[in-house]
Amino acid sequence: MAQNNLFSADPLSLDSIRGTLIRLEETIIFSLIERAQFALNPTIYQKGAIAQLKELGFDGSWLEWFLAEIESFHAKARRYTSPDEYPFTSNLPPPLLPPLNFPPLLHPNTVNVNPTILNFYIHFILPRITASATQALAAKKRAEGVKGAQEWEDDGNWGSSATVDVSVLQAISKRVHYGPPSSSPLSAPELTFYTCCGITGKFVSETKFRSNPTAFIPHIQSGNRDALGDLITKPEVEQALLRRLRKKARLYGQEIGPDGEPLSVNGAANGVNGEGQKGRWKIDVDCVVELYESWIIPLTKEVEVDYLIQRLDGFSESEIQDMLNKPARK
Repeated sequence: MAQNNLFSADPLSLDSIRGTLIRLEETIIFSLIERAQFALNPTIYQKGAIAQLKELGFDGSWLEWFLAEIESFHAKARRYTSPDEYPFTSNLPPPLLPPLNFPPLLHPNTVNVNPTILNFYIHFILPRITASATQALAAKKRAEGVKGAQEWEDDGNWGSSATVDVSVLQAISKRVHYGPPSSSPLSAPELTFYTCCGITGKFVSETKFRSNPTAFIPHIQSGNRDALGDLITKPEVEQALLRRLRKKARLYGQEIGPDGEPLSVNGAANGVNGEGQKGRWKIDVDCVVELYESWIIPLTKEVEVDYLIQRLDGFSESEIQDMLNKPARK
């Protein structure tokens, strides 16, 4: 297996970037499949709902405590010194190990949309992705004589649910912010490849800016977010990405029998396969597509625009004029 990280021989090669993209897409899908096996368990997302945490002096939710504990350990192992990692927790401890020397990175910026990612994951993704498990739990409890409010939502798997939640959140965050280092602008074919594969975030914003600063600088100076968004938006690329994701979610989410063949439900579809195809499914395919269409893609654009808005910070007027005088790269 080829090495694929920021210290590989060529972290900007097509194969390296392709591998990163595939891993992120598949990590998100497989993590959602894992989370779908548990009920919603809403208590773990409510601040102050766990008495034991309050006794420890922690006023946040069970999930926030999980994130704080896990990210504190990861921070000590210098995870968040890497340019493609963004924590959900503030005030983390410093690394125990000496810093690594990463290649030249992006323009300094403060863009971090993890609070938004956490919010839409809890309020939009979780209720959808756990609907089947929650309904099955309610049916089981009713059969055992438990009725009313106690029959819904909580199966007691708080630790398992939060463990998977952390994996999903970290993968989504990396996908939205993703930005490997770049010491020089990419060629037009490389930029087209990255954009068509859905690799966006700060890195592509930086590459597009360097390729044609004249197109971006006036809109950055005037704060015209809509114009900047138009410069980085390709609807046909987004549709191709969504089609690929739907195929992946259908493929990975289908129940497979002992003989290696897809399982069916009395010859009828169960209604969550995305296109009404017959079979049994471990995940709501439509929800996976909507996650990208309604949240990840728009939020990635927001990251790109926010990054561009800060792109001229720290430059003098003469330096900006020099950028404007540079011809666009072809």
